[in-house]
Amino acid sequence: MRTPFIAGNWKMFKTVHETTVYVKELRGLIKDVSDVTVVVAPPFTAVHAAAEAARNSNIAVSAQNMYWEKEGAFTGETSAGMIKEAGAEYVIIGHSERRTLFGETDATVNRKIGAAFASALTPIVCIGETLDQRERNETLDVLDRQIKSGLDGVTSEQLARVVLAYEPVWAIGTGRNATPAQAGEAHSHIRQRLRQWFGGEAADRCRVIYGGSVKPENIRDLVAQPDVDGALVGGASLDVKAFFDIIRNAAEALR
Repeated sequence: MRTPFIAGNWKMFKTVHETTVYVKELRGLIKDVSDVTVVVAPPFTAVHAAAEAARNSNIAVSAQNMYWEKEGAFTGETSAGMIKEAGAEYVIIGHSERRTLFGETDATVNRKIGAAFASALTPIVCIGETLDQRERNETLDVLDRQIKSGLDGVTSEQLARVVLAYEPVWAIGTGRNATPAQAGEAHSHIRQRLRQWFGGEAADRCRVIYGGSVKPENIRDLVAQPDVDGALVGGASLDVKAFFDIIRNAAEALR
């Protein structure tokens, strides 16, 4: 049985002070939640503060991005080792905003996954199609390419630890979300491909979560789909009470 996984991606929001206040409030709200993995992903500047505020709690911390080299003349970049030292356990890789705004590719996603594992970080790897690709009925082909190229060289043992986030690009920050049936179809296809390419045991252990305008009102129906193991939450995670409602509703739906 896969443990449900709920992560909040704060994007470029929250100062160090705001992060500390949020995490302290969240840890009180979820102190009795033991059947869901809860992760927050603050900006780089607040990763250490989040980790300190979450110490000895059931909250884990993720970075939102990283570079694949250990060190060097890469102005503005942050390595996996630096993220790990700051207190993160996870790192988001290949988010659609990184792909569309900053030129991230399946090849760079692949290099970052390797670097994350080398520093004992768990990668949250994002995949998903644009609206044009969905309207051209290319969704499954896009997912196949992103899985095959992005996870190239990943072992079955490593895949079991990966969190794969299906995020239809047309649903991120738009207020539109994939219907539970659309999410279920994509997740079922992803799981089938993972079984085909990495083996049944690894595919059954890999958590595949949904992202794209997730709210307290729709999380129950989304996680009710057999292959949806949780959510990567954007805007709704900025409000601690809304994020708690998502965690609670997901936990109740999956019991």
